[in-house]
Amino acid sequence: MKIREWTKPSRQVNICATRGPAALSPARRKRPESMKITRLRRLPLSIPLPRPIPSAKTIIKSIDCLAVFLDTDEGLAGEGLVFTLNGLRLPVLDQMIASFEPLVVGTDPGMGGAFVSRAWADTAFLGRPGVTAVGLAAIDMALWDLRGKAAGMNVSRMLGAYRDALPVYRSNGLRLSAGIDQIQAEAEAFIEQGFRAIKMSLGMPSMDDDVARVRAVREAIGPDIMLMADCNQQFTAPQAIRLGRRLEEYGLAWIEEPVPSRDHAAEAAVAAALDTPIASGENEYTSAGMFDMLRQGSADILMPDMQRMGGPTEVVKAVLLAEAFKVPVSPHLFSEMTLSLAAGLPNVMIVEYVAWFENLYSSRVELDGEGRAKVPAGPGWGMTFDPDALARFAV
Repeated sequence: MKIREWTKPSRQVNICATRGPAALSPARRKRPESMKITRLRRLPLSIPLPRPIPSAKTIIKSIDCLAVFLDTDEGLAGEGLVFTLNGLRLPVLDQMIASFEPLVVGTDPGMGGAFVSRAWADTAFLGRPGVTAVGLAAIDMALWDLRGKAAGMNVSRMLGAYRDALPVYRSNGLRLSAGIDQIQAEAEAFIEQGFRAIKMSLGMPSMDDDVARVRAVREAIGPDIMLMADCNQQFTAPQAIRLGRRLEEYGLAWIEEPVPSRDHAAEAAVAAALDTPIASGENEYTSAGMFDMLRQGSADILMPDMQRMGGPTEVVKAVLLAEAFKVPVSPHLFSEMTLSLAAGLPNVMIVEYVAWFENLYSSRVELDGEGRAKVPAGPGWGMTFDPDALARFAV
């Protein structure tokens, strides 16, 4: 749709008459009944990883999800997705999502904000962080998808898009379990795939080894590729500051979660001491948690996670809070949904790309040749689940 140039009408033209009697009198038009949600469906899925991923806290063998659907009386269905690692407590999450069914069935998807308010009030006794937020996130994701589908618009366009492509960085690689030759080869492979930003892990027993690995990757990819480093919360503030100072010469785009994420004061101390930006926030819950980080100066770059935020409604609040503090944002995970949401928000600098969920979808995130991912054009999230894939991974 294009906006046409406005021309002043002639005085002789009866503007109301040219629009027809229906435009003159809204009361004469028959107002259609609002769409209603008729059913909440949940489908447990298990996605085995080709290779187990050793992280700082566990070995990840599978990504276990709940695909969530909101059916309506007009035949449309909204889609959402949340997950756990290695199947742990997936039934607990399933029951939390199911507990929202009485609140969401009968809801007009266009009144999603009212539903979110009711849901937070209904779960106040349990509190917002944790499984409450994750369970609500699944339904809020589906509501946003449903509103877009009902309007025939991508979520980015409903928000008023700022861009139609976003920079992305390749995550979930360059792990500590790989040797220097391996991470150099893997980094080069990511560049060949079209990425212009990549992230590696830190946290070797020796600080010298961490420095050597960053040096090796930087030498492999050259000076023009963005390189991020994730510490996975393994250091104390003094350790993180010493390491960060040694890494300054390698031009890292950010150092991620250098200290335990619950210790926002320590994060703030590291951020204040280093020139390299500190990124954090993926383990914080709701926009209130993001506001606490912003007040303390805990991160130069905020990383809201859609399921820990409690869904896209809270992500939007968090991102706009960050804009008020002049802090850029890089959303965590959920690339298939985050792209559309992020394109409609003003201060998203880059989006994380992880391939964990891509086999569930009927299409893939597409790069444009300049390290950016194209925002899907379809309605809602613009990417929908593949029924055959859901059947293949169903538990």
